[in-house]
Amino acid sequence: MSSNLHEECGVFGIFAPERTAVVSTAYYGLYALQHRGQESCGIVINDDGLFSFYKDLGLVSEVFTAPVLAHLPEGNMAVGHVRYGTTGGNGRENCQPMVVNHIKGRMALAHNGNLVNSGELRRALELQGSIFHTSSDTEVISYVITKERLTAPSIEQAVNQAMFLIKGAYSMVVMSPSKLLAVRDENGFRPLCYGQREDGAYVVASETCALEAVNARFIRDLDPGEIVVFSKDGVQSIRDHCGKAEKKTCIFEYIYFARSDSVMDGISVHEARVRAGERLALRHPIQADVVIGVPDSGLDAALGYARASGIPYGVGFIKNKYIGRTFIAPGQSEREDLVRIKLNPVASVVRGKKVVVVDDSIVRGTTSARFVRLLREAGAAQVHMRISAPPFLNPCYYGTDIDSRENLIACRHTVEETAAIIGADSLGYLPVEDLPWLLGGETCAGFCDACFTNNYPTMIPKNSAKSRFEYKISEGRGADDA
Repeated sequence: MSSNLHEECGVFGIFAPERTAVVSTAYYGLYALQHRGQESCGIVINDDGLFSFYKDLGLVSEVFTAPVLAHLPEGNMAVGHVRYGTTGGNGRENCQPMVVNHIKGRMALAHNGNLVNSGELRRALELQGSIFHTSSDTEVISYVITKERLTAPSIEQAVNQAMFLIKGAYSMVVMSPSKLLAVRDENGFRPLCYGQREDGAYVVASETCALEAVNARFIRDLDPGEIVVFSKDGVQSIRDHCGKAEKKTCIFEYIYFARSDSVMDGISVHEARVRAGERLALRHPIQADVVIGVPDSGLDAALGYARASGIPYGVGFIKNKYIGRTFIAPGQSEREDLVRIKLNPVASVVRGKKVVVVDDSIVRGTTSARFVRLLREAGAAQVHMRISAPPFLNPCYYGTDIDSRENLIACRHTVEETAAIIGADSLGYLPVEDLPWLLGGETCAGFCDACFTNNYPTMIPKNSAKSRFEYKISEGRGADDA
């Protein structure tokens, strides 16, 4: 696990009544969802049942160059995906959407989330003769759906039956030769919504910001457990799994993962972060001269802190938005402080001042220590760190890359010790009991906070390691071919 939390995956889909420019629509939709995954991306186009696709490692702009986009055919449907994997390695074989050829036709699947029973399902499928080509739990889902499709009368009924078997977090877009399906798990861990354009095309996306990017009018979020089917017959909702479990949307979607201009389940992400900052100011007041935020997800919370405290808000860091995953430092000395390349303090804002710096989280503490050091070097007299989330104390099994307590600084050190380690004059976290205020009030419920509280809404997997499907011969896999 790295020093920073990694984004979730992002899914996108479009169903048009006639053949249209679905390639550019998917491209712009994924571009709007780039913050959710910067490891790889892909698009699958459906032209009257003929699937064409392209996927690779890298950012959307790196993978889908002008020649690549020009080579892809148009159609009336497409699914897209941006990935940061929480199960499986970052090789090209794990890029999504997953494309499956089976006896009933073809299927493309894009998945955001993490199954808690993928190990058991994969083992059972392997014993029945299934051959896996990736180390992603998305392939497990595709095999379960394909198996159910052998007896189900339609793709939507196959997905409906598969939902009785797969457990955990999954927001998916599934494409058959004639239909597009949007699917959200029974707990609604991850967001999923759909809208419609003026030309009649329906658009499905992880966040509303992607709908707006392609000029689609937001219609509604999917309910937990719901399947929405888009076809030539219109829009159909299947609700056999709705109300089967308590709603548990990931609270960290509002704190960090989602883009600030998105609205999820009727709640503005921007307003949720502002409220987090306001609660921070009430819980951890300090005499200071300026409040600054760490771009990007710390900016809204910093604004809320400034409003509630009366301390002026300032732009304390400038983020270089032109550095992608392929940025490589030319020498060892340059590698030692790459954060200065990506994020640089505005000295005139912090010099000689007592600074409150607001960020969304502390994982290991190394990145926070770099922020504090940069501010000291820029002349800050004092640096007071405020975090718009509670301390991370537990692993996440639903798609966030928090998989080891031993790597979490809050599990090994007190707040005071952590402040000393990162070099801050003081440190304050948002209390767990204030999390409902992000969603509108102290009685608000319906969210998962297990990474803070250890209150898991589902079973806990026996093996949650990201590389659990990547075997060595010495571990008993492939021994017959040794």
